[in-house]
Amino acid sequence: MKRTVNVLAGDPCRLRAALPLAVALALVPELAMAQGVPPSANMVEKEAIEAEAVEAEPTSIEQGQTPLDEAFGPPSRADWIRETRRKAFEDTRFNLQVRSFYLDREKFDDSDSTAWALGGSLGLKTGYFRERFALGATGYTSQKLYGPEDKDGTLLLAPGQEGYTVLGELYGEFLLNPGTRLTLGRFGIDTPYLNRNDARMTPNTFEAIAVQGLYGGSDGRPEWRVGGGYFDRIKERNSDEFVSMAEDAGAPDGVDRGVYALGANFKSGELSVGAIGYYSDDIISIFYTEAKYGIPLAENLKLSLGLQYSDQGSAGDDLLRGTDFSSSQWGAKAELAYKGALFTTAYTRARGDTNMQNPWSGYPGYTSVQVEDFNRDGEGAWLLRASYAFQSVKGASVYALYVDGSDPDSPTDYSKKEFDFNVQWAVPEGVFKGLLLRLRYAQVDQEAPMSSDLKDLRVMIYYDPPKL
Repeated sequence: MKRTVNVLAGDPCRLRAALPLAVALALVPELAMAQGVPPSANMVEKEAIEAEAVEAEPTSIEQGQTPLDEAFGPPSRADWIRETRRKAFEDTRFNLQVRSFYLDREKFDDSDSTAWALGGSLGLKTGYFRERFALGATGYTSQKLYGPEDKDGTLLLAPGQEGYTVLGELYGEFLLNPGTRLTLGRFGIDTPYLNRNDARMTPNTFEAIAVQGLYGGSDGRPEWRVGGGYFDRIKERNSDEFVSMAEDAGAPDGVDRGVYALGANFKSGELSVGAIGYYSDDIISIFYTEAKYGIPLAENLKLSLGLQYSDQGSAGDDLLRGTDFSSSQWGAKAELAYKGALFTTAYTRARGDTNMQNPWSGYPGYTSVQVEDFNRDGEGAWLLRASYAFQSVKGASVYALYVDGSDPDSPTDYSKKEFDFNVQWAVPEGVFKGLLLRLRYAQVDQEAPMSSDLKDLRVMIYYDPPKL
């Protein structure tokens, strides 16, 4: 097994450089009036799955994506409050999830990527010592049940169809005030262009220092989410090694750079608006902003509108490609929700002198779906999507979508169309409570000189045992 343990997150000098950001956010006036502290990423994910199973609220967010208004913290302020004023050892919580994942992809060139893996995660987070300091750790594993060497590439296993085990999280968490935490070490985090992208066997995690805050949001008050930090290294989804953020982005060997991130989101009633920036010296700069607004039309009927914009460019000495580059993409989305049904349409358009990039996350574009991101230079794409959460079978839902992309500017690339189908059941109660069954199928048609297609089948079984 490769190197799996490095307790300190990145270079200490770089982490010290990020500390003024932490102090500045902690001292923002009036923000410390909020109550509550977030649980770890794994605990939040488990509670979110349980809540989804009970409520079965429809959503069009793709697996592996993070909307801006859900960045920097758990789903709600109530999750933060749940962690406050408890004794450390009495509040130590263990989290176990078992996963089995089968993926079979028949590519455009008729080659296959196929694997079946078994694994999951085991972690813990202590309560807060003197209501100020907590510790957390999570180990991840993915082991091969089936995986021919000539069918590599599913990202369920390490390269060569090898199983792996890694200590993906090992961190300390400090409460700067009741609504603000500072996290140092190895941990997962979710923002639009830097997140866990947890759509395979194990998620991305990072060696970093970060401050996150969640203020207001109760008693009709507006909600503020703020966050920032320095991210030095990343463990990709199918890896047991942490590597430089610059290396993971595609920089030449020997180039070692991290990523600074800073952003905020404001939400009041049905309005949500925010922005976040990422900067990796000599590598890349990324700016992302998004606004959403909901319009209740009648009982159980609601229209939601969204706008997004991304801008990317080379930074400093242009070490990523050896030359400067720039690209951007904008998108618009409309959703109509009625009881358990959700109907979505969206459009995105990319332009610049290169394709959009997302080296450290799932892509946040409205037309990014199971296989394709539809973010190539000059590409426009329309999405139509319909989903339904069954009222008679709690936790069961289904959706289908279609994306029609145009020809990109590159003469060697061609237009693509993708159709996806998903059915799942998150068992909300009974002896199988905590079990999630999910089937996903996608087909991508490419309008090449000789038309070709790609087929992608995924079968997922997740099990969260009763709380330990």
